[in-house]
Amino acid sequence: MLLVTGGLGYIGSHFAVVALQAGYEVLVLDNLSNSHANVKEKVEKITQKSLDFIEGDIRDEELLDDIFKQYSIEAVIHFAGLKAVAESVAKPLLYYDNNVSGSLSLLKAMQNNKVNKIIFSSSATVYGEPKYLPYDEQHPTNPINPYGYTKLHVEHMLRDICTADNAFAAITLRYFNPIGAHPSGLIGENPKDIPNNLMPYLIKVANSELPYLQVFGDDYETRDGTGERDYINVMDLVEGHLSAINYLVNAGFHVFNLGTGKGTTVLELVSAFETANNIVIEKKIKSRREGDLAKFWAKADLAKKELHWEATTSLLDSCRIVQ
Repeated sequence: MLLVTGGLGYIGSHFAVVALQAGYEVLVLDNLSNSHANVKEKVEKITQKSLDFIEGDIRDEELLDDIFKQYSIEAVIHFAGLKAVAESVAKPLLYYDNNVSGSLSLLKAMQNNKVNKIIFSSSATVYGEPKYLPYDEQHPTNPINPYGYTKLHVEHMLRDICTADNAFAAITLRYFNPIGAHPSGLIGENPKDIPNNLMPYLIKVANSELPYLQVFGDDYETRDGTGERDYINVMDLVEGHLSAINYLVNAGFHVFNLGTGKGTTVLELVSAFETANNIVIEKKIKSRREGDLAKFWAKADLAKKELHWEATTSLLDSCRIVQ
């Protein structure tokens, strides 16, 4: 059985779908801070398989210990974490408490119960200002915001555990910018508050739930002045996790980028969204957000070589709203 922390959230729920479809038993632990309980039923409807769910927090060490004693956990897929750069700048201690302390509690419970395989949901934000592009896994790590620092702290913990215990296997997957949704349209990115990420914000504008899209900065040194990112379809992303499970037979600490290898600006993504959905999006230019980089994209050759994985979904398909 796989323990999937944060498994009712955006990426976790999509992973739960592909894991169930691949024949794994899945136990989800989620505190529902930025997810919805009804996602469980939606995942079960898509897969026609049952999903075990416990509402709880990864900082609850007693609960974690009970879970590992009650269930036969083969590996942990660790998605649980706060993920908004701007919020992390405003509320750094919240991010350190949830992302770092929570991961520490999880790893202690794993160690106490002799579970020694984990895949960690990390981020390209650990790289910081680009020394060169595209980022490869050897690029220096130097985050520029608390969110990035929390991800890097957890990576350091994983590396140190693997050094201390030669049977421990930890895979860090450094995501670029996930977008899109499951083809069924039943699950997708659906934050409880005003979205911090571009795609769910676009969808809310398209559905007239928000009046216009805020574009943060149009004076970056990019093709059109807006920030440039590597947007990867969420289904491609979670397939990368399935491939990584097979790689957990290799003990030690391993890092892989998961991205498309292509940069797309905010305005280019908006244009693709408009084309894919035959819609016009109202937008307003705002000042830059603190903690944002001008541009970055991935070199994902290592994942292709070692995990036999690569992103295949087009930008247009990722932008299409499933009705």
